[in-house]
Amino acid sequence: MTISPAPPLSPIGWADAYRLRWKRRRLLWRSFRSRHALRALADRTGAIRPGHVLAFTTLRNEALRLSGFLEHYRKLGVDHFLMVDNGSVDGSVETLMEQPDVSLWQTAASYRAARFGLDWLTWLQMRHAHGHWSLMVDVDELLIYADHDRCDLRALTGGLDREGREAFGAHMLDLYPKGPVGGQSFAAGDDPLAILCWFDAGPYRARRQQPLGNLWVQGGARERMFFAHDPQRSPTLNKIPLVRWNRRYAYVNSCHSVLPRQLNGAYDGPGGAAPSGVLLHTKFLPDIVSRSEIEKSRQQHFHTPADFDHYYDELAASPDFWTPASVRLIGWRQLQEMNLISPIGCAK
Repeated sequence: MTISPAPPLSPIGWADAYRLRWKRRRLLWRSFRSRHALRALADRTGAIRPGHVLAFTTLRNEALRLSGFLEHYRKLGVDHFLMVDNGSVDGSVETLMEQPDVSLWQTAASYRAARFGLDWLTWLQMRHAHGHWSLMVDVDELLIYADHDRCDLRALTGGLDREGREAFGAHMLDLYPKGPVGGQSFAAGDDPLAILCWFDAGPYRARRQQPLGNLWVQGGARERMFFAHDPQRSPTLNKIPLVRWNRRYAYVNSCHSVLPRQLNGAYDGPGGAAPSGVLLHTKFLPDIVSRSEIEKSRQQHFHTPADFDHYYDELAASPDFWTPASVRLIGWRQLQEMNLISPIGCAK
């Protein structure tokens, strides 16, 4: 396995700091305005109490993954889910309406025009997450970290608080089956890790971008399969999904980067010293074949969607990611030994 660690966060001049401060204010203002696009279907936020860990998610047609997603994060210790549905027609809304720990909003507005859902979720964080540890994840992302099977999010965030840390980073690890992705059998309620149990050990490379100071990690399975000819355009694999939130904070690009910029220093990538976890990426279930055709036509993902038509076309052809170099997922200890996870002492 090859991992190129990133350098630490470096200082910037007053001019860049001034521009970033105004950028953050603009992001908060547009998020505040986006509230008009949201319609509350089930507002149970009155149940949120001090110290609760909150999860924020936007989704569309995720009925296949929802039960596993909710079960995973409930076991991990999420107290309340705040979710925005962007036009699901597969029963996702009906499922979420039945969940007592879910507050649900819906919108028909453009996902892409809302900064890929960030405007909507930032507004909800502004209103409900101030002072809470806030987890932002997609339905196809399952966070794990050292000792997560005995150390829940309350204990993890207690450890972060004890060390004076405001954020926790994670590496997105693409999981895939052995054989064509569309040739597997999977039904709602099944464990995605039963068939998505392989990953690429590397190579991964990391560098910091200025002036934000955000990490940029690339490599792995999707780069190997779809972007070998142009690796600079392969997906970004670093995220900062867990932050002790302040209403003045704002994610910039998904949760790959955040303002104020010092929060980006919380993660120094695979092989780094800062505490970190892994987001197990369950995108490549069998439905990816039909979803790729739909998403290609919707053009709601990526800043220049037409440039990624080949990506959707290749996914729609049900590719086989597996190679003899693929590694079978065993658990968090394995990932820690591979330097994809860096531990922190949990507060008990």
